[in-house]
Amino acid sequence: MSRLLDDIDSPESLKALDIDQLKTLSNEIREFLIDNVSKTGGHLASNLGVVELTIALHYVYNSPWDKIIWDVGHQSYTHKILTGRKSLFPTLRKYGGMSGFPKRYESVHDCFETGHSSTSVSAALGMARARDLKKEHYSVIAVIGDGSISGGMAFEALNDAGRSRNDLTVILNDNAMSIDKNVGGLALYLARLRSSPGYGKAKRDIKGVISRIPYIGDSLVSGIERLKNSFKYIFVPGMLFEELGFTYIGPIDGHNLDELISVLRRVKNMKGPLLVHVVTVKGKGYKFSEENPERFHGIAPFDAENGHEETSPDMTYTKAFSNAMLSAGARDKRVVAITAAMKDGTGLGRFAERYPDRFFDVGIAEQHAVTMAAGMAAAGLRPVVAIYSSFLQRAYDQIIHDICMQDLPVILAIDRAGLVGEDGPTHHGVFDISYLRSMPNMCVLAPKDGQELDKMLQFALSMDGPVAIRYPKGATYYGHDAHQTDIDVMNWECLQFGADVAILAVGRMVGIALDAAAILKTMGINAAVYNARCIKPLPSSTLADILINIKRLVTVEDNIEKGGFGSSIAEFIFDNDIKGVDLDIIAIPDRFVPHGSVDKLLNKLKMTPQGIASRIYERINGNITVRNRG
Repeated sequence: MSRLLDDIDSPESLKALDIDQLKTLSNEIREFLIDNVSKTGGHLASNLGVVELTIALHYVYNSPWDKIIWDVGHQSYTHKILTGRKSLFPTLRKYGGMSGFPKRYESVHDCFETGHSSTSVSAALGMARARDLKKEHYSVIAVIGDGSISGGMAFEALNDAGRSRNDLTVILNDNAMSIDKNVGGLALYLARLRSSPGYGKAKRDIKGVISRIPYIGDSLVSGIERLKNSFKYIFVPGMLFEELGFTYIGPIDGHNLDELISVLRRVKNMKGPLLVHVVTVKGKGYKFSEENPERFHGIAPFDAENGHEETSPDMTYTKAFSNAMLSAGARDKRVVAITAAMKDGTGLGRFAERYPDRFFDVGIAEQHAVTMAAGMAAAGLRPVVAIYSSFLQRAYDQIIHDICMQDLPVILAIDRAGLVGEDGPTHHGVFDISYLRSMPNMCVLAPKDGQELDKMLQFALSMDGPVAIRYPKGATYYGHDAHQTDIDVMNWECLQFGADVAILAVGRMVGIALDAAAILKTMGINAAVYNARCIKPLPSSTLADILINIKRLVTVEDNIEKGGFGSSIAEFIFDNDIKGVDLDIIAIPDRFVPHGSVDKLLNKLKMTPQGIASRIYERINGNITVRNRG
């Protein structure tokens, strides 16, 4: 039996369908998404929730002439299906395949790339202003979720957009609530009324007539305005947006195609900044994701019949941090935990359950999270801020000014450091070493395993200044001396002796370096391997001792090469005028790394054990004159 979806390869083919066919298509798209994402993994719940909204947007507007900008972009799968990319879904998030986020190189319909939240309104306003300056005529639509709109950048953009009076439509995709039938009916009536073409003109005409009444016209208008505003605050939703300068429309049932298309058709011809409030159900149409939308937000491959994921590792760095936080919370009542809308993702769920009064989820607001932590530290608490490495970049200024400049005891627990895999360049945490080690007063640590992570957290909580602990996504390392009792986190650990070359490895790369040393052994090269767990400050005496005996150093890190750990070793050698050292820095090259599995990416970058061993062997034997960047 043929499907409507089989014949949809562009927004133009979509427009040939009637409403009933669009409803059938929405069901087919959900089946398609569940079937494909169960095999590849990806963001399922968020995409199931916007199927009808995406269909309605492409049915009413004319992409790519009209610009549709997705905030975060993890809800753009239906958009990709409707813009000719459904055949690419078997390659979703795989190396060389289709990205899980909008990408300008993929399609002209992806007019703006994204991956972090709260950016769509700013980008849309920029496009609207460019359009108006160039005297062009097209619609600009920003789709933003109720979580993303809580970010400070979104409010900055809304404030500016409302003042600008540029024609711009913001679609607020609200999946945190359901619509009561009675309220929904009234809301739909208000939406139809306020989006009708004559409504704005009628308001202006009535106001003009009243104001011309001799003696009392202006005061009557003022009185009516005050009365109108009083009642609007009580009865009309969206007054916050109205006060910012937007015409608010909604809430609208985001799964009712008749309503969506009717409202969007009216909205398309309205002027000025508009906000359309659409209420959706995250995970809509798939029982398991509706019941547990958080688990199906970003999920590994799973069994579509029962919703069960593939087996996950017994112990991950995130779980190790979770355990360490529970112990820390029990030892010290001053310990508080802070996260930015990532309670379970960062492993703080159990801490929140056990110590609810000491757990704070501030929403998508990394800047606020960091400065709030600084305030807590200044008032005598010991805050631990758990944020993904890529997202912590958004609080760069706050780390410098509010934590480091005041030398406050805030612990930054930096999850997903290094390459994270399938989410790609917007989520790789490969810049944290470079920017954190440049900050005065900051101590930067990287555990090789879960036990070291626990010890580092204990150490950090005993310090009187800021400490950053970076650790990767995935299973912890179970290698050399997995159960040490005496760990000096401020010094390096010699894991293997060797006289030919010293490999200084950071975090996740320690296990890979040991495997590379084993391969080198078969090649006749004896490599020393050091767990360089303290990145800043460098243990100068240990490094100096290494350089007395070994003049060939190789640093290995899952951070960008520029300004990273290897750069700090080069600076040490230069600053101390140490002669005759051959230093090779193995790190992420000076480019954005695409999406793909971590193993695939490390292989492409020649940062696997075999790749590192081959590079060291060739360098020692003089077979290369320049460093191979992969």
